[in-house]
Amino acid sequence: MLLGTGRTGMDVTTLAAELLQNIGGLEALIDMSAFELRTRPGIGAAKAARLMAAIELGARAQCDGPRLGDPLCHSRQVYERFGKRWTHSRVERFFVIAVDSKNRARAVREVARGGRVRCQVDPAEVFRTLLREAASGAIFVHNHPSGDPEPSPEDLALTKRLEAAADLLGIRVLDHLVIGRGRYVSLRDAGLMRSQEQLLRNG
Repeated sequence: MLLGTGRTGMDVTTLAAELLQNIGGLEALIDMSAFELRTRPGIGAAKAARLMAAIELGARAQCDGPRLGDPLCHSRQVYERFGKRWTHSRVERFFVIAVDSKNRARAVREVARGGRVRCQVDPAEVFRTLLREAASGAIFVHNHPSGDPEPSPEDLALTKRLEAAADLLGIRVLDHLVIGRGRYVSLRDAGLMRSQEQLLRNG
């Protein structure tokens, strides 16, 4: 339905099946850029745009549904509700979860996307997003495509920069989760964050 038409000598159903087979399935499709899609036979700019729009709509529907209103109480809850879906991403992606004063998520936004090793996070973009959402606090989540969630020195340095900027803006930084292959590391739980703000914990 999204592709609409096939290509010369191939109907649209066969084209869709060929695309998924050649790129490695739906998970790989989610991580592709519009430019990468346009390099595939039979996928022009219009088809690539429709696919990208559908992927983005699906991501927003998953993150911005009714569950956004529930308070986030611990890192496992953040991982299960939001981070788990990025476990198999083949590129590094950085997300911001904007929360209100009661730790209820208001929005989840991707603010950076890079390659297989790292992505360049602009703190200005992070906080523009939080201010736009009128957030009281923030939880940062990013994945390691390698599958190992152990925080790198760069991850720790970035977290310190974001905490310092948050202090100036009066925004609470609750946690920073690093997502690996089916597991995660919470910098808050590991004692690797400077600020004292934390998620409410269930007994």
